Amino acid sequence: MAKYKVDITGINTNELKTLTNEKTMELFTKMQNGDELAKIELVNGNLKLVLSILKRFSNNKYNMDDLFQVGVIGLIKAINNFDTSLGLRLSTYAVPLIVGEVKRYIRDNTSVRVSRSVKDLAYKILKFQDEYQGEHGYLPTNVEISNYLGIDEYEIAYALDSLKDPMSIFEPIFNDGGDTIYLSDQIADVKDVNTDRDMLISLHRALQKIKDREKDVLISRFIVGKTQMEIADNLGISQAQVSRIEKTAIENVRKLIK
Repeated sequence: MAKYKVDITGINTNELKTLTNEKTMELFTKMQNGDELAKIELVNGNLKLVLSILKRFSNNKYNMDDLFQVGVIGLIKAINNFDTSLGLRLSTYAVPLIVGEVKRYIRDNTSVRVSRSVKDLAYKILKFQDEYQGEHGYLPTNVEISNYLGIDEYEIAYALDSLKDPMSIFEPIFNDGGDTIYLSDQIADVKDVNTDRDMLISLHRALQKIKDREKDVLISRFIVGKTQMEIADNLGISQAQVSRIEKTAIENVRKLIK
């Protein structure tokens, strides 16, 4: 079996399964009849398609784990909107959507879009610090920066942070020739496992008791990852209506969980 050159944390890419076109169509029929497990199988059965696309971007500076997640979002969108009556293969329809999601991520490339005015302020702060240190021999205090530039003190840290590059949780931080340690390994999970399990059970029961449209909106928003605008387009309603349904659904779930 050919080995995929794209390495994804926690996934043995050589063991990923692929689906035949016949099996794909069978799963779409089940999914359209409300079978959520069929949808999961469709996603898992097409992960190699995402990996094959990521090969094009393997020489970029971007973390492949991040690109893989973005690519899977494109795959899920393709599965959600695929029209089996057109006679196309899923891969034919999905490739442009997956590539589009990855390219959009690379174009935006930072997890936080910072306005030009904030970055300009950061450069003014750095310039003042440099000039002040050259004249006095030490860096100015935040109060002195605030008075000189006519800004609030909290804006100083906010502006300077805008110049820092974000770090992926899958960024390797140590390797002694053995197992690599990633940033995610150093982030403590202080949640109680039993509490999480009880909460998931309560959440599952609550979702069964709210209206179908409310449940569909919550699943689309917080599991599939769709925007309110995308959901509105699918349902043929306004974004404001989706927002109201989402708000009501969350409130109803909270009441049922308590």
